[in-house]
Amino acid sequence: MSKIVIALGGNALGNTAADQLQKSQIAAKAIVDLIEAGNQVIISHGNGPQVGYIRLAFEQGHKNGTTPFMPFPECTAMSQGYIGYHLQQSIDEELVVRGYDDVPVVAMLTQVVVDDKDPAFQNPSKPVGGYFDESTANELMQTTGEKYVDDSGRGWRKVVPSPKPIDIYEKITLKTLIDAGQIVIACGGGGIPVVYRGKRYEGVDAVIDKDFAASKMADLVDADIFLILTAVDKICINFNKPDQQDLNIISVSEAKKYASEGHFAPGSMLPKVQAACMFAEGRKGRKSIIGSLERASFALSGQSGTTIML
Repeated sequence: MSKIVIALGGNALGNTAADQLQKSQIAAKAIVDLIEAGNQVIISHGNGPQVGYIRLAFEQGHKNGTTPFMPFPECTAMSQGYIGYHLQQSIDEELVVRGYDDVPVVAMLTQVVVDDKDPAFQNPSKPVGGYFDESTANELMQTTGEKYVDDSGRGWRKVVPSPKPIDIYEKITLKTLIDAGQIVIACGGGGIPVVYRGKRYEGVDAVIDKDFAASKMADLVDADIFLILTAVDKICINFNKPDQQDLNIISVSEAKKYASEGHFAPGSMLPKVQAACMFAEGRKGRKSIIGSLERASFALSGQSGTTIML
């Protein structure tokens, strides 16, 4: 039996609640395939569009004077809750259909610890929420103290830092649930970013890359495999060029070399490869796999996906 941490990409989720529930049911089939094969599975997921919609709703309500200002950590917590709810329902239903009605599934709100001295806090760069004209953005900056920038001429958007995860606050609870045989959904959307100040942890306006957070979780629970499920079957070099080459099995050093040569797009495949390398180099025998949701079981058997190992 392998212990597998799965990072579900945005393609596994939807833009509306109804669409997301339907896509969660599709994801659940692939996840339960892995469980049925005897693996222990822990699940993480993105929240890109979802947290943006939540944030936008509060921004519009605040602008109209009908809704109080809502800090970004709370928006992340809300997205964790409802995405986790859909995945929990869908995985449980799929398990019951296959005769596994005694396997508990739990979604937990997860606080991911970051360093308040991380350089990312000096350079907020991750756009979130809706688009505004310059006048409205300036008003929001004055009333909230947040930073808004022009986003490629499409309008002004709030930007937040994207620090690296250093720990998971609930790691003891996480390990306890896993050891008890429960299927855990955690670190959704990269987790709720918190920093330690004084005698308590405080939420901060930031977005943690979900693949980095999932990699940290895989390391802390000492997983055997870190499985990043996205929209492509394999990663490649020389993308969209005549000499494009799919990658099957590569070493961490090869992956880093390709990354340094610019083969992987920032904000897309690059963080996935970096997160995969972080996990794989943590202990000999570990492996990271990047592949498609639809072919997840084939990726585990080496028939699909790109495997990264020491």
